[in-house]
Amino acid sequence: MDVLELARVQYALTTIFHFFFVPLSIGTIFIVAIFETMYLFKKKAEYLRMAKFWGKIFLLSFAIGVVTGILQEFQFGMNWSEYSRFMGDVFGAPLAVEALLAFFMESTFIGIWMFGRGKLPDWVITVSAWLVSIGTLLSALWILAANSFMQEPVGFEIQDGKAVLTDFMALLTNPQLQVEFPHTVFGALATGAFVIGGISAYNLLKKKDVEFFKTSFNVSMIVAAIASLAIAFSGHAQAKHLMDSQPMKMAASEALWDDSEDPAAWTILAIGDQQEEKNTWNIDLPFALSYLAYGEFSGSVEGMKTLQAKYEEKYGEGVDYIPPVWPVFWSFRIMAGFGGVMLVLSILGLWFGNRRKGILATPKWFLRTMMFAMAAPFIANTAGWIMTEIGRQPWTVFGYYTTAQSVSPNVSMGQLLFSTISFSTAYVILAIIMIYMVARVAKQGPSIIDTAPKQEKVDLMDKEAFK
Repeated sequence: MDVLELARVQYALTTIFHFFFVPLSIGTIFIVAIFETMYLFKKKAEYLRMAKFWGKIFLLSFAIGVVTGILQEFQFGMNWSEYSRFMGDVFGAPLAVEALLAFFMESTFIGIWMFGRGKLPDWVITVSAWLVSIGTLLSALWILAANSFMQEPVGFEIQDGKAVLTDFMALLTNPQLQVEFPHTVFGALATGAFVIGGISAYNLLKKKDVEFFKTSFNVSMIVAAIASLAIAFSGHAQAKHLMDSQPMKMAASEALWDDSEDPAAWTILAIGDQQEEKNTWNIDLPFALSYLAYGEFSGSVEGMKTLQAKYEEKYGEGVDYIPPVWPVFWSFRIMAGFGGVMLVLSILGLWFGNRRKGILATPKWFLRTMMFAMAAPFIANTAGWIMTEIGRQPWTVFGYYTTAQSVSPNVSMGQLLFSTISFSTAYVILAIIMIYMVARVAKQGPSIIDTAPKQEKVDLMDKEAFK
């Protein structure tokens, strides 16, 4: 393993770990804001308890998300300084807006939401919760605007060998952002919903605070069902767009070496050899790839060999433009597979949770399944990002700058190995703390946020009171 490969490994580890908490924060605060709204209009104390209780899960994920996100910024200068020199003028703008606008907005209204209760009108607290939720979405928007530029560069010029931003609004109207942002956000909403649903299922199995967790479960399943369905449609839109903007990524996700027939079959499973550039075994679904690519059951799709020849003609020879095929191929299937599982489970959750037969209407086997299903959105999110980033290789900025050009020239293997071990150790510790704290909150239930009984006033001059 050389410096480039270790830098890639370190960035993958830190990015994946950070992205465990980002969608969880976005999804949980959205549902918390729903409970705040329900309390505002119905004035039912149980909704207030739900907002406070699930708000604790949000605060835990938000805090660790902030800590792990800081490291992402530093890595651009530490390990990817050449990338920062090339891309800094473009990449810095959305990151600066994210920090100065979205993050400050989140932080300000988190403070009002947390400490303003009882001092400010209920409607102010509810609006603050929604503004925190909007702030998390704006953070995602600006980060994804930067990432979308790497996938599909727009609004810039090359000056003195560097990318210079010429059209700021082009970042926000980037066609890649228009398909990437909804898909990511719906994935985040599903993540928060499945975590709340899983914790609720655990307590329902224990028959603890049944009405509290039954309502939480039902609301989370509504959000999960809508989000999971939207994930499927937004994912299809993104796949169609990638056929034009990054056809090599889509060909790799299908292990499609040679041009397909018309109509094109979708490869469900395959075993192959990247060095030999062929599949030795595969199972195909007729017509499906044409529909995935074009939205209709006709049309051929170019294979990686054809695209390699086109890329050599366009970008230059001597570079292997085919990404690592099998990580892209399997990550796409893991993402899609778990997305389908989430859709089925959320629909079943709606059906079971809303039958008017008490909590026994939700079978124990399904509640146990929902406990394990909390992992599903995290697996799907991670697999999606693996496909997105590895599928873009060998580029960091598609068509303009490669990953090999981007790595810092003066970073040694020893430095990278030390920092990778240090970061990984710190992340393991943070993960243990997070799991422990969430498990503690889940087991204790809403009693953790119930107000302690008021004590009687004590006369400070009464010595007997202190005996």
